[in-house]
Amino acid sequence: MDGKIALEEHFATDDTLMDSAGYLGDDVWAELKSRLLDIHGRRIELMDRHGIETMILSLNAPAVQAILDPDRAAEVARRANDFLAEQVQQRPDRFQAFAALPMQDPDVAIRELERCVNELGFKGALVNGFSQIVDPESAVYYDLPQYRALWSVVADLDVPFYLHPRNPLPSMAQIYNGHPWLLGPVWAFGQETAVHALRLMASGLFDDYPALTVILGHMGEGLPYSMWRVDNCNAWVGAKRPYPAKRTLGEYFRENFYLTTSGNFHTPTLISAMSEIGADRILFSTDWPFENIDHAADWFDDASISEADRLKIGRENAVRLFNI
Repeated sequence: MDGKIALEEHFATDDTLMDSAGYLGDDVWAELKSRLLDIHGRRIELMDRHGIETMILSLNAPAVQAILDPDRAAEVARRANDFLAEQVQQRPDRFQAFAALPMQDPDVAIRELERCVNELGFKGALVNGFSQIVDPESAVYYDLPQYRALWSVVADLDVPFYLHPRNPLPSMAQIYNGHPWLLGPVWAFGQETAVHALRLMASGLFDDYPALTVILGHMGEGLPYSMWRVDNCNAWVGAKRPYPAKRTLGEYFRENFYLTTSGNFHTPTLISAMSEIGADRILFSTDWPFENIDHAADWFDDASISEADRLKIGRENAVRLFNI
């Protein structure tokens, strides 16, 4: 399929490059580094070869979210966003942008989001999970009250917020002790992000801002498979929902979330996600440079779904969501 739009596609700056070291092993670091730093060369060649018209670019992880000093986080985010704006300006026919946000200071994050959307033309924000603030052992999640004003601005700007994974802090990850292979995209990324997303749903956030849109990658971080049980386990007890949200979490999932195919190129998983959330709320993505563009595109182009759904997921949903 030609004309695909992909939206979990990463790059790095000198400030953030080393955040990606170690995920895939020292033997492939030179290749990964080259992929992260390239925007207008090999990346566009692969896009052309595999029918991708546009990529929405975002900073690698955890980057800004792992910077303890709020002032430094704001500086790195602003520099990364300015750099990305320059790259998009060179090829607006091929690239769009998500803002990096210094969530360590919600007021600063609001101003940076407004600047990126209103002045630089960004299509939304991508944030790499919880933020650490001053204390390296802190893990601050965005259902907390101090972020309500930011969510209000996201809703007013009518742009999506992409909640991207990061690993849990070592002090909070004892279940992985002795099994480091479970960290990162194999398992820990998805579990960490799924819990964060459930916290947002349960907090009442989407009651306050019913038009708010959150995007999850990797076919929903396992949530499509689990949402029924989240809402219906032990239903015979008849207990009231033990959280502030007014509706079932599955309703928010189906009405306020979009999912991408990033890094999860498996047709049964895609069909499960389509059954749970609908083809209108799934978006094509590759997760370059951590996954291969050809693996994503070749799989998607041949996946056993209808051509109408392929067109929606590959292009039309993104055109509508991002006003491309």
